[in-house]
Amino acid sequence: MNDFREYAGSRRAALRRTAYLLCGDWHQADDLVQDALAGLFVHWRRVRAGGDVDPYVRRMLVNGYLATHRRKWRREVATAELPDTAVADPHDDGTRDVLLRALARLHPSQRAVVVLRYWEDLSVEQTAAALGCSTGNVKSQASRGLAHLREALARSGALEGELT
Repeated sequence: MNDFREYAGSRRAALRRTAYLLCGDWHQADDLVQDALAGLFVHWRRVRAGGDVDPYVRRMLVNGYLATHRRKWRREVATAELPDTAVADPHDDGTRDVLLRALARLHPSQRAVVVLRYWEDLSVEQTAAALGCSTGNVKSQASRGLAHLREALARSGALEGELT
């Protein structure tokens, strides 16, 4: 099981970033990653023997994220008021926050497609496999999701170039 520890240790930060982009909440992202790694541990030998582990874990993250939207009444709901005040990032011109808020407003399936295609840099085929849908669905969801993001950025005045 040392190889599982090595995998989990080396991939946890990247998985957490992907999970955050999916759900928009660091605590929920931690929960998604923890659940995915716990599930991976149970099936580690089979998954590792099958080849590349990342697509399997990525699918677990997406399924866990989408499940939270299907069963919202079973989860805790975070409040809008935080006990601490946020510290502004001196390197952020505000585009990051606008983009994250726009990403949060996407439909969960559009958000999953956009994150997998443009953050994880998966191909259309790999994204379709991760989500268990057709390549045409990935293309249409990506197109709609990017259109929503472009519109949000244009409204905020943050859109200088084009999203690809």
